[in-house]
Amino acid sequence: MINIRFIQQSDNEILAAIIRSTLEEFNANHPGTVYFDPTTDHLFELFRTRGSYYFVAEINGKIVGGGGIFPTPGLPEDTCELVKMYLVPEARGIGLGRSMVEKCLDTARESGFRRIYLESMPELKLALRTYEKLGFTYLCSPMGNTGHFGCDLHMIRDL
Repeated sequence: MINIRFIQQSDNEILAAIIRSTLEEFNANHPGTVYFDPTTDHLFELFRTRGSYYFVAEINGKIVGGGGIFPTPGLPEDTCELVKMYLVPEARGIGLGRSMVEKCLDTARESGFRRIYLESMPELKLALRTYEKLGFTYLCSPMGNTGHFGCDLHMIRDL
């Protein structure tokens, strides 16, 4: 059984491990990514920020990933960022990633955002294909002040 719920403080450690192990799996654990971002270890606290939401995916009660939206500093007021969207290998290829992104899109729209931005890397090909299928288009340069200079692909979508 699949369940998508809001993050809890007790989820911090397992989510940080999922994010880092996924980046290692794809050789995308470089400087300037969430791999080295100290907020990765404190997602519950980070997502107390007004206008932010983080969702945790579970299969049969086991945490298998998460993702959320965040009002990243430097973005236009009507734009949020799709952030920290990662799944363990056994949770991929079953439509869960798409469901998670759609949950974030719906939440962003309901929260009054008009656009959603994301940053990624060429190593994360499967995620990029999902974003493309969901209507994200590539930008020539980054937006906002994410601090993730290791992400060299930037995408946006109207909501």
